Amino acid sequence: MLKVIIVDDEQFIAQGLQALIDWNAAGYEVAAVLSDGQEALEYIKKLPVDLVITDVMMPKMTGLELLETVRRENLSNAGFVILSGYSEFSYAQKALRYGCIDYLLKPVEKQDLLSILSKYNNISQNSKMEEQYELAYQARCLISLLFGKYDPNGVDYLHKHLDFSDGVRYIEISACHSSDSEDDDDENHFRMVQRDLYQSCVQILGEDRSRCFYDASLDRVGYGIAFVYSGALARNAGCSETQYIQDFYKKLGVSTQHELRFLVGKKVDDITTVSESYDTVCGLKNLCAFRQQKSIYYYEEELSVPQERAVLCKDTLDQLITAIELNEQERIGSEIDHLFAEMQQRGVHNKDINLNLNYLLFRLMHLASNLDNEANQKEMLQFISAQSFREGISRGSRQHLFRFAREYADYLSLLRKNISTDILDSIDKEIQEHYSENLTLQGLGKKYYISSAYLGQIFRKKYGQSFKNYLCSYRINEACHQLLYTNKRIGRIAEDVGYKDVDYFLCKFIELKGCTPSHFRKSKTEKPHSEFPGK
Repeated sequence: MLKVIIVDDEQFIAQGLQALIDWNAAGYEVAAVLSDGQEALEYIKKLPVDLVITDVMMPKMTGLELLETVRRENLSNAGFVILSGYSEFSYAQKALRYGCIDYLLKPVEKQDLLSILSKYNNISQNSKMEEQYELAYQARCLISLLFGKYDPNGVDYLHKHLDFSDGVRYIEISACHSSDSEDDDDENHFRMVQRDLYQSCVQILGEDRSRCFYDASLDRVGYGIAFVYSGALARNAGCSETQYIQDFYKKLGVSTQHELRFLVGKKVDDITTVSESYDTVCGLKNLCAFRQQKSIYYYEEELSVPQERAVLCKDTLDQLITAIELNEQERIGSEIDHLFAEMQQRGVHNKDINLNLNYLLFRLMHLASNLDNEANQKEMLQFISAQSFREGISRGSRQHLFRFAREYADYLSLLRKNISTDILDSIDKEIQEHYSENLTLQGLGKKYYISSAYLGQIFRKKYGQSFKNYLCSYRINEACHQLLYTNKRIGRIAEDVGYKDVDYFLCKFIELKGCTPSHFRKSKTEKPHSEFPGK
């Protein structure tokens, strides 16, 4: 529903316009009826507006002055329709030069008004689809760079549209209650939270909104927002980098009313090396699962090593690592007790604790890599550490570490057994028969009595992509089939293939197919059998 405001100092005309047609049936909501241009200007500064229908001659500020101010100060992309009498036609002509989409002669005829509303509705829809496509393309270019895939054309396109001077950082933004688990009971709820985060980021960033996009995670279902920051943002805002990130965090928290977590990656010189910053955020995730929760984690702070009097409980940690490697569950518990006792006795605090955890995680990842050097062990380590965290357990506590160590021991045991073929055949059948349902690695792991972390790993090895991406591709291809062979509306198709959030469906469709669903349907209907992409 497009929001329209009516601006006229003659109350009977404004109210007459409001009552002239069924605005809702035309696809509009009359958000406000205002009496002069100044009042309308203040409204536009505070609230979103799609269409402004305004009289030309009004006290305080004319309709033409309102239009000029809005365009000059770039306050809104709203369309303008000018109301004028025959004697004021020259004003209407001048308004057209400032981007006014049309004009209405007084007294306004019902059919003339409906015709203009229909025209603008089409313009607005086309404009939104073009903007959505452009944002999706920029996101695809950025995601490629995050994963180290350099495309000169994509880089040139990004440099033309965004300023990446003064250094670049990858930042992951998530709501705390949904950021630590791959598989949640209600995916649609968390997708709504993610959508809320995205829309608020877009509103705060304004012209720089293409710097943020839906999660770029690979081996897990992510509900966060990716944000590619550059120093140019802080420079343009007249503040320091730290102040800009803190202000962004506060604004986003106020807008969404969610408790947030920012993971701020390493600063790199240029967008072409942003993959280095992305990798450091993956490293931060491994550590954050073991630490007390806070608002903003900076790579430089969290991964720095103490320079003096570093205390590493190496012998005790080595004993714990051996117990995990041998999957000796009782011994794991006793070794963790010894570790915490030693850290307390030796006065290990803060960054020294981080050093001990870093050593443990590094050694465990090395053990897994020796068993399977093709898997992304960083992602697996992060996933298992996050899964072992449960409500009511302090991060980095004895109980949290105990849960993690036991699950990681099971994971190593599964790697040695190399279970795969029969399970994956069953999983593939599950996807074919239940792709529209809330399928998750955790749920499938429980059903087939296998670690969800290991299941995700062997799935990637067989199919060359994560479970999440495979399921998404399957759903989008099913959507393509329905677009070609049914007359269903796009919103219905999205729901049929498992997406209750239509905006998220559109984002994924454009990301995978390079065009909108409506454009796909239009361009493929002439040769559906020969051009339809296979499943």
